[in-house]
Amino acid sequence: ANERILTAINTGASSLSFVGSGFIVLCYLLFKELRKFSFKLVFFLALSDMLCSFFGIIGDPSKGYFCYAQGYTTHFFCVASFLWTTTIAFTLHRTVVRHKTDVEDLEPMFHLYVWGTSVVMTVLRSIGNDHGMGAWCWAQTSRTGKAVHFITFYAPLWGAILFNGVTYFQVIRMLNNATRMAVGMSERAYQSDSRPDMKALNRWGYYPLILIGSWFFGTINRMHDFIEPGHRIFWLSVLDVGMAALMGLFNSIAYGLNTSVRRAIYERLDLPERLRRWFPKLRPRGQQSELVSL
Repeated sequence: ANERILTAINTGASSLSFVGSGFIVLCYLLFKELRKFSFKLVFFLALSDMLCSFFGIIGDPSKGYFCYAQGYTTHFFCVASFLWTTTIAFTLHRTVVRHKTDVEDLEPMFHLYVWGTSVVMTVLRSIGNDHGMGAWCWAQTSRTGKAVHFITFYAPLWGAILFNGVTYFQVIRMLNNATRMAVGMSERAYQSDSRPDMKALNRWGYYPLILIGSWFFGTINRMHDFIEPGHRIFWLSVLDVGMAALMGLFNSIAYGLNTSVRRAIYERLDLPERLRRWFPKLRPRGQQSELVSL
């Protein structure tokens, strides 16, 4: 019965993530004005999330080739997802803190880094591989398998969280200082302009928290399972499965639903005037810099 509940939670949460990230992918493909470099990174993040969720949904308890294929593809795209968040953090840092304008030239390197690392981690995972936890093609039962899963998934994940945290802290500190200086130089004139920037700053602070929120319970559950293999805590498994499966939805809301996307949708939707009043947030408020919209 517990397995069935966990499978239902996983399917429900993964479906939400699939729809959320699919929506961002669709926006990128439909709206030409969104195809700027910064949003291209968000597109690849959403694409990875979408495929990670899709293979999460079709988990099949039957042993054999299909189960292995599903386990490996889930691993590959979930690793790719959190690695794309590090490229977004790196891009912001390089542009805002180091004042470089060459980030677009680094796109081939980003692809090599994300897909290459994901392949390496997925191949390494086959060491000591022993599937067999009911519906979870992605889970491991042997001690070696569990250790390898931790090294190939949770170690790079927490590395990414640490990198994003430090990077966003530096970006936010740098922009806070710049805003303070500007406010000091022209008290009233600047304050109204700085508000969208501050909004973006507060939002960047949430980005590392998405990964922490999505995978915190999973990390604790893996550690507990490694120390006490026979004793599974059901409520911890529920939080582990539910939060991890929602990562794509969290990412699509935080990274994807920015000012540029909302403006593109608002301009496409021919809403009657009465309905437009219900969408004050969608109203384009002047042009913002690409980085702020990201």
